[in-house]
Parts: sequence; C-alpha cells; structure tokens
Amino acid sequence: MANMTNKRESAGGDLTARALREAMFAGLISLGLFFLFVGLKTDQNILNELVLVQRWGLLAIFVIVAAVGRFLMVAYVQPWSASRKAAKAEAVGIAEDRESFFKRNFTVIALIGLVLYPVLAVVLFGAQGSLKWVDNFGIQILIYVMLAWGLNIVVGLAGLLDLGYVAFYAVGAYSYALLSSYLGLSFWVLLPIAGLLAAVWGTVLGFPVLRLRGDYLAIVTLAFGEIIRLVLINWTEVTKGTFGVSGIAKASIFGIWSFDVSAPNNFAKAFGLPMSSAYYKIFLFYLILALAGLTAYVTIRLRRMPIGRAWEALREDEIACRSLGINTVTTKLTAFATGAMFGGFAGSFFAVRQGFVSPESFVFLESAVILAIVVLGGMGSLTGIAIAAVVMIGGTEILRELDFLKAVFGPDFTPELYRMLIFGLAMVVVMVWKPRGFVGSREPTAFLKERKNVSGSFTKEGHG
Repeated sequence: MANMTNKRESAGGDLTARALREAMFAGLISLGLFFLFVGLKTDQNILNELVLVQRWGLLAIFVIVAAVGRFLMVAYVQPWSASRKAAKAEAVGIAEDRESFFKRNFTVIALIGLVLYPVLAVVLFGAQGSLKWVDNFGIQILIYVMLAWGLNIVVGLAGLLDLGYVAFYAVGAYSYALLSSYLGLSFWVLLPIAGLLAAVWGTVLGFPVLRLRGDYLAIVTLAFGEIIRLVLINWTEVTKGTFGVSGIAKASIFGIWSFDVSAPNNFAKAFGLPMSSAYYKIFLFYLILALAGLTAYVTIRLRRMPIGRAWEALREDEIACRSLGINTVTTKLTAFATGAMFGGFAGSFFAVRQGFVSPESFVFLESAVILAIVVLGGMGSLTGIAIAAVVMIGGTEILRELDFLKAVFGPDFTPELYRMLIFGLAMVVVMVWKPRGFVGSREPTAFLKERKNVSGSFTKEGHG
C-alpha cells in the first residue's frame, strides 16, 4: 500500500511539473506572438504625429490566459479525458444498444427547430427586432452551410482540394444579377439557369486539372478563382467592374405574391398585414432552408449511388480506382460540376438577398472560410459541417456584438480587430482537440454488415 501511495504521489508530482513546464512554454510563445500585435499599437497624438502606444496590461492578459489554459489542459483536462475514455471503453458493450432519443431523432428535431426559428424570433423581438436574428444568425449561416455542403462533394467525397470554390458562387450571383437586369426574368426561372451555368464552369475547370493532384490541384483552382474575380472587375461593359450590379429584383412567392411595396400583388396588402421588411427576410430564410435541404438530400442520394462510391474510391486511392476500371475523368468532372451547381444556387440566392453584387464579395478569403468549415466539420459529414458553420459564422457574428469587452480592455478595444485572431486561435484549438473534425468519420458507403463464409481459396482459414 505504501508503495502504491508513493507511486501515485510521484506520478502526480511529475504531471504537475510537466504542466508547469508546458504552461511556461505556452506563455513564452504567446508573448512572442502577441508582442507586436497586442503589446504595441500605432496612434496619432494631438500634433498629428505617429506614435507607439504601449499596452503591456493587455499583453499580460493574453500571456496569462495562454499559460493558465495550457496548465489546466495538461494537469486536469487531458487526465480527465483519458479516464473518461477508459470508462467509456469498459461500458461500450452495455451502451451499444442504447442510443439516446436526441441522437436517433437529431434530424427531425433540428428541422423542427429551424422551421420554428423565425416564428420564435418574431415572438421574442417583434417583427422589426427579429430582422437581425433571422438575417445574420439564420440566413447568413444557412448560406455557408449550403456552400460547405456543395464543396464537401468535391473535397470531402471526391478528395479534390479546391481553393477556388468562390468562383462558382460568383458565377451564380452574377448570372442572376445580369440576366434579371437585362432580360427581366424571375428568380424561379434564373435559379436553375444559374446552377447550370456554374456547373458548366465547374466542368471547364475540371478539364485542365484532370492530371493534377494535391498541391498542384489546389494552386490551379486558386488561380481559377482569381481569374473569375479579375474578369468581373475588368469586364466593365457587362459587370460594371468594381461598381457592381445594383437594383437586383427581389424574389417572389412563385410569382403569385411580390414583396415590392408598389406592386399590386404585394404580400402584405394581399393578407391585410402592416407593411414590414420582416416578411421578405422570413421568406428568404425558408427559401435558403429549402435549398440547403435539397443540397443535403441530393448529396445523400448521390453518395449511395455508383457515382458516389466512385467519388469515395477516388478519394482513397486514385491509382487503385483506375485499376478497378472506374473512369476517373468522368468521376472528377461530375464531382466538380455537381459541387459547382450548388455553389451557383447559393450565389443566385445571395444576389437576391443582397440586391447588390460586386467582386469584393468573392475574394479568396470566402473560399478559405468555406474550406475551413468543411475541414473542421469533418470531411464527408453533413452534420459536422452544419455544426462547424454554426460555430464559425455564428461565432464571428457574435463577436461583432461584444461591445461589453470595452469595459474590460478599455474604450480603445474594438472586437473587429481581434475577431480573426480569436477565430484563428479557436480553429487551432479545435484541430488539436478534434483533428478529424467535429464529426470525423470516413466510413465507406458500401460495406459488409455481417461476417460471411467465403471460399477457402481466398483466405487461409476459409472465413471472411
């Protein structure tokens, strides 16, 4: 007993020493990282001269938080996680058949919550007060969910690293904006046209990259995204360059009711409701919810079909895929075209929602954010990607509202300046904690569900 007690005490002492050592290293690293970004700030004095403002207190807070966080992680969180995994492994035989109600009915519960979300926002905040919640925390998140699900077909299922996905987003947005402005076509006519045009451009991108893989593929797709953006800037006769396209027509409810105030078939007038812009935002929320649901349904159906299994085979090993007789040319082209089509759908909806499009909305950072959502959520997992979109996009929107931090860090503190810094730190933490994403599963679509006897000529013992 005395020996066991001594061993535990020595193990605890070693763990504390290691935690202190790593906390010191974390503090030194954070000091080096934040010294110039946080500790020093350029400002102008009363003589309009550029001076350096020292903020050692704020720097000390960042260093202390990093050191304390690392100490707690090593000393408490990691041992607790290890013991929890051990206990979970012991109870896995009992808990295998006991799925919780929430897990079994997650899709239904999430869908009901999304359908009721605008209604609850109106009840809690009123028609005008709900605009921010429905638009910024509803429509904005669902747009990125749809974009990430579209990119998931290319990256998550087919394994093709695409850094220029925002190009298809731009093609869909400008297709709707220009065709509605010049031809006067409605949203319901232009929505499939925008998707088809984006799919055509996805096929155009696919042909030059058929023989490329890995980093080379990423560089070419990045260049394609930049080419599209530069064309939008310089083709001023059609796209109006950096001025963008404004006055884009709003979507209607299947052409029956319009949301234009001067229209005779205005939605509010038809039902005798007071005039408010909240009706249009709620309609857009349900519209993007339907489009995201269509994206998820098509992805699930395609994944179970032969083309989906070909995508997964291409992702795992292209050489083995080719040796099995799968046509990798058509497999890659269909992946690019399908993913681009959903990007075009999202782009046309973006143009309807904004009423204005310009090249500044389709920079490389958008592609990076969408790809980060796919990676953090877990490549191939629709649920994980949706959770990552809520965390990333909803988190950045919440950071815009953190004005109370000025009382902690001083009146000069602006959350916008540190939004991307906090965002990057959060991504690093998530990738250390869950390196394969929130729902990191890459199980194949087709697999044997039970053991079967096979011929003895295939295996030594005669059992599969």
